[in-house]
Amino acid sequence: MSMKSFVRSLFLLAVGGASIVFLESAAVGEPAAQGAADSEGGAATRGFDVHDLLAMERLSSPAPSPDGRWVAFVVRTTDLEADTGRRDLWLVGIDGAGLRRLTTHEASDSSPRWSPDGKALYFLSSRSGSSQVWRLPVAGGEARQVTDLSQGVANLVISPDGKHLAVTLEGFPDCTDLSCTEERLQEQKKSKASGQLYDQLFVRHWDTWKDGRRSQLFALALSPDSDEVGEPVLLSRGLDADVPVKPFGGAGDITFTPDGSGVVFAARDAGRSEPWSTDVDLFYAPVDGSAEPVLLSGEGTPGAGAWKSHPVFSPDGKTLAYTAMERPGYESDRMRVVLAAWEGNTLAAPRVLTEDWDRSVRELIFSADGESLFVTAQDLGHTPLFAVSVADGAVRKLVGEGTVRSPALAGSKVVFGRDSLTSPVELYAVEPGASEAVRITDINGERLAQAALGEPEQFHFSGWNDEKVYAWAAKPAGFEEGRKYPVAFLIHGGPQGSFSNNFHYRWNPQTYAGAGYGVVMVDFHGSTGYGQAFTDSIGKDWGGKPLEDLQKGLRAALDRYPWLDGERVGGLGASYGGYMVNWIAGNWPERFRCLVNHDGIFDQRMMYYATEELWFPEWEQGGPYWEVPEVYEQFNPAHHVEKWQSPMLVIHGALDYRVPPTQGLATFTALQRRGIESQLLFFQDENHWVLKPANSIQWHETVLAWLDRWLGDEVAGSAQAGS
Repeated sequence: MSMKSFVRSLFLLAVGGASIVFLESAAVGEPAAQGAADSEGGAATRGFDVHDLLAMERLSSPAPSPDGRWVAFVVRTTDLEADTGRRDLWLVGIDGAGLRRLTTHEASDSSPRWSPDGKALYFLSSRSGSSQVWRLPVAGGEARQVTDLSQGVANLVISPDGKHLAVTLEGFPDCTDLSCTEERLQEQKKSKASGQLYDQLFVRHWDTWKDGRRSQLFALALSPDSDEVGEPVLLSRGLDADVPVKPFGGAGDITFTPDGSGVVFAARDAGRSEPWSTDVDLFYAPVDGSAEPVLLSGEGTPGAGAWKSHPVFSPDGKTLAYTAMERPGYESDRMRVVLAAWEGNTLAAPRVLTEDWDRSVRELIFSADGESLFVTAQDLGHTPLFAVSVADGAVRKLVGEGTVRSPALAGSKVVFGRDSLTSPVELYAVEPGASEAVRITDINGERLAQAALGEPEQFHFSGWNDEKVYAWAAKPAGFEEGRKYPVAFLIHGGPQGSFSNNFHYRWNPQTYAGAGYGVVMVDFHGSTGYGQAFTDSIGKDWGGKPLEDLQKGLRAALDRYPWLDGERVGGLGASYGGYMVNWIAGNWPERFRCLVNHDGIFDQRMMYYATEELWFPEWEQGGPYWEVPEVYEQFNPAHHVEKWQSPMLVIHGALDYRVPPTQGLATFTALQRRGIESQLLFFQDENHWVLKPANSIQWHETVLAWLDRWLGDEVAGSAQAGS
């Protein structure tokens, strides 16, 4: 880190240390103010950068109290000295009053869950050395440890009657209790041999080599009036599956039955076919572990063979709602809402509620009267909150702008997090009949005021086949009329993803706008939120429609915004975006002064044989490589290296098992062997993402230095202004 960066980091730590003063004096109950000001109240004189990004407090997990008066939530603070993030619990009134910090321990506290009487919060904390369940009286008093299990707890759910906890722990699937797992782990430690013998795939997944253990679901009897719990009872007995599904499943895939007698959960019990199966099913297990799990969503139910998730019960306990895809093997299929009558431990008369609504549901909760479902779904570059009628599936938009996250019921209101291209997550509440949502926190207002932000605007153009394609452009911070600004052309991953109106902590356009760049982001064919046909259209055509959309989108942006300098354009992308950078290098080679490729695919054949979740390439390309090699090879960047000419920065993580690091090394080899100006930034301790704060600083500084090098000295000068 440079001395300038170090001093800037110390400044931000000082700001973070005074955050409680900011919070207690922050105005709430109104829309968040936009813009940025310096310390004397005028306009900010420097652009937003990675240090501002890391200084933002990240709000998540809003949990309303049973009476709907209070909201507990998590605030993640970046600790630059420890090179990690620390999480604390906070509390705020549903009207925005009474904001206070509940936990201050140096360890991380997360996953707040209210006791049914509203007197205490259960939560997960690592303060005892491993992640365990703790209990905190809300009225005052010290937190006390509830569980002391040999394995760390990863998820936490509380039964409606407060008599049981459901938690997930790592265990061997043929073990019926934790002691068996612990004994086996101890035996492994005693052995001097280090080899791990495998007889089926998923030898590694996301960023972890597998050791035979699974994330298993347990229940513990709970005494509401004390900190005592019973012995953990295995509920996912007999399943060779992770609960929830790894690597991104969570507590939202686990729910107690209304009477607390059982648990419904999602799992993929697919045996040897797990790496090429998306058959995630719903199961029921009695809370006392007296019977093995019962399959709820098998043949004859909507989504059979495909992905199901997010089970939630209606307030009267008579209906189970969940989301389900339709096509097996396709991870980006549309998530439909399914309703089924609950009959003790079985589902009856399931029906798809949102068949006629061409949007994919992300999260869902029932309204207090059970007549509606409140759901989130991507929609034309935003992720609004919708109300869906249980009776007929009619859809009404409640909150439209930005990205809505983690909706939860607070009496008659819905509380949720919302972020945008100009603001990190803050908490809001909305009455279903109100005209707009009310902000109830303003935790990052003071931090946002420290730096100038770029002004974003959404536009659309005629892309492939003259179909409407949406895009975003952002002005540089400190924009001046009449100036021409170099362009950072960002390409999203997925490929079934979107440059939505949200505040991203790895690919945030404000870090480029703050450095003096105009930013252009195109949601090409294959992007999500524009209808399922639009998302599906990229299948077997990775280098076709999307490339045409990117070409036409850049041209449309240059025509629309005269302040963009079409002679100074750099292309940047990660994952599929990194693949597209490699594809552009050989199929649009003259357009960009420089390129940045993060975790991108170089060779489609070796990608298939080295990645872990095989359902992804098999769906995208139409089958295993040996069945349809011509499809994989049609858009294989490795075949066009002889046309490469643009300087490229290559970035990869050693722990990336989704796009293995040899793909990045092969890209760098091709560049170096052809004599093309290039650099390789390699992280030994990062996966498909860059998560550690120090690495994030290095990533951003390296990328911007690369852009500055190739797109003009005046950019570097504007980036220094006001520092």
